[in-house]
Amino acid sequence: MNIATKIANQIKLFPLGKTFGYKDLKITKDQYVTAAKALERLQKKGVIKKVANGKFYKPESTVFGELKPSETELLKPYLFEGNTRVAYITGATLYNQMGLTRQVASKIKIASRGKRIYVQAGSIKATPVKSYVEVTNDNFQQLGFLDALKDINKVSDLDPKSAVIILSNMLKEMTNKTLAETIKYALVYPPRTRALLGALLENMEKNELIQTLKDSLNPFSEYKMVISKQLPKGKNWNLV
Repeated sequence: MNIATKIANQIKLFPLGKTFGYKDLKITKDQYVTAAKALERLQKKGVIKKVANGKFYKPESTVFGELKPSETELLKPYLFEGNTRVAYITGATLYNQMGLTRQVASKIKIASRGKRIYVQAGSIKATPVKSYVEVTNDNFQQLGFLDALKDINKVSDLDPKSAVIILSNMLKEMTNKTLAETIKYALVYPPRTRALLGALLENMEKNELIQTLKDSLNPFSEYKMVISKQLPKGKNWNLV
């Protein structure tokens, strides 16, 4: 079976609207040139459409016209290498999804440890930021949560009372194992992140989990936080 036929057969099995790149086609790097020509022919036939360099999708037609992939689907090839997650969405886009802000970002931020990821796919534009630790399928939500704590003073139209409720509820939904991992990741974040996490946990009476965070902080440093007044235990963490 030649490469073009192999690629066409694989694409037939992809769901409509699924985005994919060369790494999803189970070909070797020395076959990329041949693959590019095969993909170009499939584009001309309308079997696939291009969304960015090396990124494609199978269009879905309805009585209302062609459906384009969702924003999440369009970004998926940039967040994964094969089935391995290497990046996650952060910044205002994430904080909007968390309910911390109504702001809709004009540019999405994508965090990754080892890659600088830029996206220009139709109306979607994304710029890179560096994650504090290696991103995996198991930890990206915890890293996004810690990003929110780190950036809490920069979140537009933030309601402090609602923010404490949202962040506390997210912590309540974590298992003890996940909470312990979150604290471990927090140790490589700026001190203000660790102080706010500690205050939230103590406010929830999770006192057995906070000592590691407390030991990591300078007892003479103060941290100005827009949600300090909503955290009765904040003074124990020098939140002002």
